[in-house]
Amino acid sequence: MPLWLGMVPFAVAYAVTARAAGLGVLETQLMSVTVFAGASQFAAAGLFASGANALGIVATTALLNARHVLYGLSLSRTLPLTRPQRVLAAQFLTDEAYGVAVVRGPQEAGGLSFAFLLGAELSLYFIWNLSTLVGALAGAVLPDPAALGVAVVFPLAFLGLLVPLLKSRVTVLVALASGLGAWGLSRFLPGGLVILLAGIGGALLGALLSSRNQPQEAQA
Repeated sequence: MPLWLGMVPFAVAYAVTARAAGLGVLETQLMSVTVFAGASQFAAAGLFASGANALGIVATTALLNARHVLYGLSLSRTLPLTRPQRVLAAQFLTDEAYGVAVVRGPQEAGGLSFAFLLGAELSLYFIWNLSTLVGALAGAVLPDPAALGVAVVFPLAFLGLLVPLLKSRVTVLVALASGLGAWGLSRFLPGGLVILLAGIGGALLGALLSSRNQPQEAQA
């Protein structure tokens, strides 16, 4: 539910941006129904407004969503799924759903399940699409979401998901290194690629540190 609070203003802001770019209410809503990726939808709306071609729009949104490759690899290691389940889970997967699944899912009786993952995904999907509709229909009379300061909800919610995972010096070091790396890369690379590179770098650093600690623990 805290993640819902952060999602609502972004969905409304997307809808207002899309309508300003010349998309109709149906087109604005259809993008949320079929794409369901906030940053990519913002980028696509801006590209529509600038008259970009279809290939440019697809390439940009694919780059922004490159981080989902890491999410999929992570989930495939901990959650056995059938092929239809994989397709369904992949379509509705978001940053927020992944975070909830990896932090709270293992705490469920029986561990993380497809039902838990899909439930988290669909709850966010419903809120995003409902908020998109509100923004598309009434965006002109709503206050500017940025002026309300609600953008801080997302970072705080993700921080709340991250903290329980920091259980050792290795996880703390990897989190700090990944965060600093992402901050540095963001100076000259687009967001989706930044997260992908920082995630791969963090994973490699974690694997290196963990492999070094294992021989030391064995000797002890």
